[in-house]
Amino acid sequence: MEVVKHLRFSLSGQRRRIGRSWSAIRNEQSGFTLLEIIIVIMILSVLTAAAIPLVRNTVKRDREAELRLALRDLRQAIDRYKLYHDRSNGTAIPIELKTQSGYPKDLNVLVEGFIPANVVGTSGNRVRFLRRLPIDPMTGDKEWGLKDYKDDADSDSWGGEDVWDVFSKSDQKALNGTSYRDW
Repeated sequence: MEVVKHLRFSLSGQRRRIGRSWSAIRNEQSGFTLLEIIIVIMILSVLTAAAIPLVRNTVKRDREAELRLALRDLRQAIDRYKLYHDRSNGTAIPIELKTQSGYPKDLNVLVEGFIPANVVGTSGNRVRFLRRLPIDPMTGDKEWGLKDYKDDADSDSWGGEDVWDVFSKSDQKALNGTSYRDW
C-alpha cells in the first residue's frame, strides 16, 4: 500500500509539472544570456564593417555619374553653339560675342543666350543653349576648368579667347584610378 501511495505521489508531481502552462515555463527561461548578446553584436559589427566601404563607393559612383552627365551637357551645349555659328556663317552671333574659332567666349553665353544679329523675324527671342550652368559634383562649385581652342590638350591654363572644352577642377582620383581633370 505504501508503495502505491508513493507511486501516486510521484505521478501526481509529474502531472503537476507537465500540467503547468507554457507561459510559466517561458517566464522561468526568458531573456538572453550575455554570451548570446555578445555574439549577436559581433555579427552585426562585422556586417556593418563590410557594408561601409560599399556605401562609400556607391556615393562616389553616384557623384561620378553626375560629373559625367554635367560634362556631357556642357560639351553638347558648346557643340550646339558651334553648330549654330557655323550654320549662320557667324552672322547670327552678335559682334561682342564673336570669336575667331566660332566657340563661345565663356560658359555664361550658353546660359544667358543672345538675340541673333542680322536675322529677320526673331523679334527679340533669345537663343539659349543651356538652361543653367551645372554644378561640378566633385568640387561643389559652378566653376569649371576651361580649355581654349588654341590650348594644348594637356594644358590646365585657359587662354581666355573662347571655350572649346571643360573639365572638373577636382584633384581627386576616380574609382578607376584616373583623375577627374582628365575626363
